[in-house]
Amino acid sequence: MIRLKDIDLNLLVVFQLMYRERKTGVVAEQLGLTQPAVSNALARLRLALHDELFERTARGMRPTPFADSIAESVGYALTTLHDGLNYQERFDPVTSDRTFCIGMTDLGEIYILPKLMAYLAKHAPNLSITTVRDQDHTLKENLEVGMADLAIGLLPQLEAGFYQRRLFDQDYVCLMRKNHPLAVKKLELADFEHFEHVIIEAQGTGHCNVEKELARNGMTKLCKLRLAHFTSAPYIVAETDLVATVIEKLALQTAERFDLIVKPHPADMPSLQINMFWHRRYHQDSGNVWMRNVIFDLFSE
Repeated sequence: MIRLKDIDLNLLVVFQLMYRERKTGVVAEQLGLTQPAVSNALARLRLALHDELFERTARGMRPTPFADSIAESVGYALTTLHDGLNYQERFDPVTSDRTFCIGMTDLGEIYILPKLMAYLAKHAPNLSITTVRDQDHTLKENLEVGMADLAIGLLPQLEAGFYQRRLFDQDYVCLMRKNHPLAVKKLELADFEHFEHVIIEAQGTGHCNVEKELARNGMTKLCKLRLAHFTSAPYIVAETDLVATVIEKLALQTAERFDLIVKPHPADMPSLQINMFWHRRYHQDSGNVWMRNVIFDLFSE
């Protein structure tokens, strides 16, 4: 059995940073240590925990299955201890220079960030925002290990095991240029099928099901262009006869700027619920609570 009295708490701090960063040089810089000191700390922790913890690869240090299994518990324990020791230092948005990391798609950036950043400029001028998407680590892992504070969107992979709060519901609509042949008439399925379409996959979100929903409506050969992200869709439909299936917030945010029109979708498409997610380790964190309340007040419907 591993006993707490045999573990140096500072070694767990090194473990948490290494699990997040995966590079000894970055961990050393953040802790103000040398790389040999970080390597030595990991060697001591490997001995205490009877596991290699991290294996060197071409892309950095990869955690072992045992390291994966303890990462959430270690992070939660260290955060709880830190908050307990600093309970008198409550978050003050006016003076804090904290950086909040929020997982969101480019769609979220287009709709949420302009209003959020304008609010922060007035009420929390020293705060910063960083956005992330799924890359080397999944968004779920980012939230679990503290690389992300919050996530916003249609994110079915976060529905179990995370706190969540509904922000708004959204319907799918059709986005097209103002002079499109379909612009002057009510959009029917028969007309819709005669034009080629932009499909946005947005992997890692529920939006990747759009093509499946169109197929369920009997439309299986519509896709002319498949995009990984939302951002370029307004630029493309503004210059072509392609029709894009997007959610209403994006359509309304970009229609006037790109001289586009928005039409109700003729297919039977599901309504979407956009939620805000956070991990239990930050449920009581005063800064996280403040940011969640700001986002809810600004965007809930």
